Amino acid sequence: MSRQRSSGDLLADRRYAYAEACLADGDPGAAAEMAGQALDLAPGYAPAWFLLGRAREALFELSRDEADRQAGLAAFERALDLDPADTLGSRLHRAALGGGDALAAMSPAYIRALFDGYAPRFEQHLVDELGYCGPALLVAALDALTGADPSCAPQHFPSVLDLGCGTGLMGRALAGRVGRLAGCDLSPAMLALAGRTGLYERLVEADLVTFLAGEPDASADLIVAADVFIYLGHLASALGGMARVLRPGGFAVFTVQSPPEGETGVVLGADGRYAHADTYLKAEAERARLTIVEMHSAAIRRQKRLDVPGRILILHKHLIGTHEMDATGKP
Repeated sequence: MSRQRSSGDLLADRRYAYAEACLADGDPGAAAEMAGQALDLAPGYAPAWFLLGRAREALFELSRDEADRQAGLAAFERALDLDPADTLGSRLHRAALGGGDALAAMSPAYIRALFDGYAPRFEQHLVDELGYCGPALLVAALDALTGADPSCAPQHFPSVLDLGCGTGLMGRALAGRVGRLAGCDLSPAMLALAGRTGLYERLVEADLVTFLAGEPDASADLIVAADVFIYLGHLASALGGMARVLRPGGFAVFTVQSPPEGETGVVLGADGRYAHADTYLKAEAERARLTIVEMHSAAIRRQKRLDVPGRILILHKHLIGTHEMDATGKP
């Protein structure tokens, strides 16, 4: 379902608007009360159930009362019943309260709705306010690899795939370095902006795993994914798809967010983004039979004026007949 703008009941809509204002003003108790009144008038209005869940979630953060947590979970469950595609993002908030599968908390419908609404101000907010420089970091990592050993990575790639291409920032960073460039994204609004760059031969509305599944074997020289895996919990399907689609000798370059020290797997952070530990990344790269040739720390963006720690990774698919190495680079 799409994000409903109205419940169909004017009085319920007013109560809903009051509830939103109360939550924004830091009064979750009043927000919960107003959302409840809206639902008395329009019990099938999914956004009001979602808003009630958010209010109860905020109350739980203040009270640590199990009753508030359970009330929040119940509200998000009801929102999901009415919005099974999860356009609103109920699974993500439910996971924050300890319910459901945290590694499957971001639905394609939620990401699509999020970025369709975000598209008009995406670049200004991301670059100017969050200090985002993922595409430049990936290009710099490739250049550093080439500089260290010119035989290791080429400076020009005949066929490139841009996963989660957004408005085309990665395509611009790669301009002059690629032959054919194709991109995918879940958001039609983002794809429309990417299309205006004139850099992409193909743009496909799809999640990255589905997009990769439709690409021919051994058809890409470079696959890039800038600030995309933060929306994906398990990476096995993505890395496996990359390995199949890359030509022997090809490279996959991407950014990830790093979890707190001591974590060894995948973590859904308080910022609603996935963070992948080094041990997890090495294991999944090895499983996909891709060699990590570069993995170094980087601030992938800023949030609340603080650098968000992450990693830049370059993975290599060996030429047929060459000696295979594991994900640590050892024979």
